[in-house]
Amino acid sequence: MTGRELEWSRGDRAKAAAKLMVGWVALLWLLEVVDVASGHALDGLGITPRTPSELVDVVPAAFIHFGFAHVAANSVPLLVMGFLAALGGLRRFAAVCALIIVADGLGVWLIAPAHTNTAGASGLIFGLFGYLVVSGVVERRPLGVLAGVLVGAVWGSSIVMGLAPTQTGVSWQGHLLGLMAGVAAAFLLRRKPGRNAIQA
Repeated sequence: MTGRELEWSRGDRAKAAAKLMVGWVALLWLLEVVDVASGHALDGLGITPRTPSELVDVVPAAFIHFGFAHVAANSVPLLVMGFLAALGGLRRFAAVCALIIVADGLGVWLIAPAHTNTAGASGLIFGLFGYLVVSGVVERRPLGVLAGVLVGAVWGSSIVMGLAPTQTGVSWQGHLLGLMAGVAAAFLLRRKPGRNAIQA
């Protein structure tokens, strides 16, 4: 592959990752607009623990928020971390997100306090944080390690605070489970570069 071809492939990959994450965040805002307009009818898609019928909400809960302030708080970290993770390939990114969302949602369903309703993209955000911090080291990619260091420097303190069980109205269980799922994804979905592989 020539330098020009490599440059174009990286540029195309970045454009695709950016379009995906802008669209994802826009979808979250659109859903919140619909939720408010419908009298918060979508809030019922959150996860109520240990109720069998709530298992169908494990995935939708990651796209629902409780107010515009909630979705606003999640928008920037999801946009940036999602973009960085998606640079590794959209199919792989989809697998990482699916693993995090499902594992986090099932974990919340199992261990969250009774009579609570948990929703929001923060479990995915914590998962992407764990994935980005670990994957570069696991795959021995210098740029991946650098991305993990930068993400850790920017959001590390917020992640630690989000794991504290003393915050009212915050699902520290969802945060912790998401973080663990992201670290697991870094190991389970890691790539072993071949002789001709180009690492970015």
